[in-house]
Amino acid sequence: MGSETSDQTEMNYKKKTEQLDVKIETIKEDPDKMAPFVGYFPSGFDPLSVSETECQNSSATVKIFRNTQRPKRLQLVVSPNTSSQFNKQVDFVGTNYTGEAETAQVCTYALGVLDKEKRTLKIVPIASNKIFRLEPKVAASDKSEEEGKVETNDEQKDRLRELNNMYGTKKSISRDKKRLALMQKEDPRSQEVLDKKIEGVVVNREALDSAVGHNALNLPPHNASATTPQEAYPLDRIILRGEWDYLLDIFNLVEEGAEVLPDAYPMFVRNRIHKLKDIQDEVEKKVLACVLSYINHLIKFKDQHSMDGISSSKFHKIPSILHQKFISMFKDPDSKRLSDEKSNLLISYILVLTLFADEFRSSSADISKDLRMSRNDLRLHYHELGCKTTREDNLFFFTLPVPLEFPQLRKRRRPK
Repeated sequence: MGSETSDQTEMNYKKKTEQLDVKIETIKEDPDKMAPFVGYFPSGFDPLSVSETECQNSSATVKIFRNTQRPKRLQLVVSPNTSSQFNKQVDFVGTNYTGEAETAQVCTYALGVLDKEKRTLKIVPIASNKIFRLEPKVAASDKSEEEGKVETNDEQKDRLRELNNMYGTKKSISRDKKRLALMQKEDPRSQEVLDKKIEGVVVNREALDSAVGHNALNLPPHNASATTPQEAYPLDRIILRGEWDYLLDIFNLVEEGAEVLPDAYPMFVRNRIHKLKDIQDEVEKKVLACVLSYINHLIKFKDQHSMDGISSSKFHKIPSILHQKFISMFKDPDSKRLSDEKSNLLISYILVLTLFADEFRSSSADISKDLRMSRNDLRLHYHELGCKTTREDNLFFFTLPVPLEFPQLRKRRRPK
């Protein structure tokens, strides 16, 4: 009895290990024909396990959906129309772009079809090189519509912002907050609250008239009641914190000991680069170098938007962070040239920085040539900033006394 059982087992083993010599045929993917889809049911559902009567009455239907806006996105839906197994309509849905399909794939899938009679093995590529995981879904039609929707640009930005807030660096989070604050629109409810608060504010007419007069002079940010010249025009309100790192070109030039080309910088800047070599304090040296670099970019920006200076500044590149700032401050959107008002404001910024570079005792000899202005016009502009003129050895210098005193507008008397 035992020998018969062992012989039968050996025969079964031989049948299982039967070898076939087959011809392998590889079929390439045809763009005009749809490749076969391969999927599996992790829930254990077997579409072939239904009874014969149910198979005759209604069989499972298979549908393929393709995203119209993203044709590579496919969705496989298997609907078992067997009411005895399911009280509600349940569809098995699988996609090639969500869930398991999103994981990294390091292999290529194919479907093999073996024909024992013809002794051939055909290797066929499968659709999108993915095996669809068919998950049970209730009311799959609604779900498929939601998954088929493509996110709008705003929705994608919101999702990226949320991810950045969760996992980004402090610098990137702060940058996003600033960008979002700049993009915020006016809230009508907050505007109503603000209007109510403004109604109860007592207006100081004298201060208002004084401020209007100063704004008409196109002054940079200033403090009229300052006790030192450095506080009169705060440097940190002219050159902002994030801009200093883009103004180190002159500092690096001096540190490397490179030669300064005559046409590389305006005359005012060239005549003061030698001062950097004599400064021992590195912080003080960097501040002066950045101020000179800022003056250079302002003068080049003015030349790029004027008829007589565009040739000398045609190939000068201003850092993008500064260029955008200069455009918003000094340029009208409807004009390629600078208006007189914006040009005067730009000159005011340059002259204030020349005072910082010369320790608030500046001459107009070289800056007047860079700005292409007469010394008399430049003197009037210095006076509008609150400067005074002093004369030493037939040379005129401009100083900045504090507190600031601006020239008063003279009113002509009407003849009686």
